[in-house]
Amino acid sequence: MTDKPLILSIETATGCGSVALTRGTRKNGSLVSEITCQPEISHSRRLLGSVEQALESTGIAFSDVDGLAVSLGPGSFTGLRIGLAAAKGLAFATGLPLVGVPTLDGLACACMNFERLLCCVLDARKKEVYAGFYRLCHDGQLEKYADYVVIKPDRLLGLIQEPTLIAGPGVSIYEDVFRQHEQVCLAPPALVLPRASNIGFLGAELFLKKQFLNPATASPLYVRASEAELNLKKQKT
Repeated sequence: MTDKPLILSIETATGCGSVALTRGTRKNGSLVSEITCQPEISHSRRLLGSVEQALESTGIAFSDVDGLAVSLGPGSFTGLRIGLAAAKGLAFATGLPLVGVPTLDGLACACMNFERLLCCVLDARKKEVYAGFYRLCHDGQLEKYADYVVIKPDRLLGLIQEPTLIAGPGVSIYEDVFRQHEQVCLAPPALVLPRASNIGFLGAELFLKKQFLNPATASPLYVRASEAELNLKKQKT
């Protein structure tokens, strides 16, 4: 097995969706192609077209690809379902192995060289954020420091007891709140966005470890119940 697998990755956890072809991992990887856009239309209407464009623009065929990676969440419930459905469909159609990468891990991948405690945040709506904490290890890699949470921004600040970089799309929405904490530094939101390329690099690491998803049973990482699930529970009570 090659130590630089060619991965086709899909990221649809937020309104800014992307598709990428990457070769290798965070340590030895390179970007082959990436298509990113803030769509006026839903992910479902453009996703497979972006996959075709990424392959055709590089002259790469599905037979050249080693594996598929998809952003699992947390994030937009609709976006996650669309992305995972597309990835599962491609896995069934091509026979390629599928890996799933948590969305917050993908965000952390963009901040690997920062030595503070890292907190990545996504808007969870309902005046809350999805958050994940990461710490730089001795080998220069970022590893998850605690479980993912969905939490109000002011309560998130209560968890921070040391110099911390907060990064991700949630920063722009709750910047005024986050700036109230003297130990918090904010990363420019435009520089830390969900990207399929980072999902691809992390996906390659899972691919090499053979940590594959079963396309028949794989499900998004929601962190909290969707509105549909909550409404169903209300009907049953």
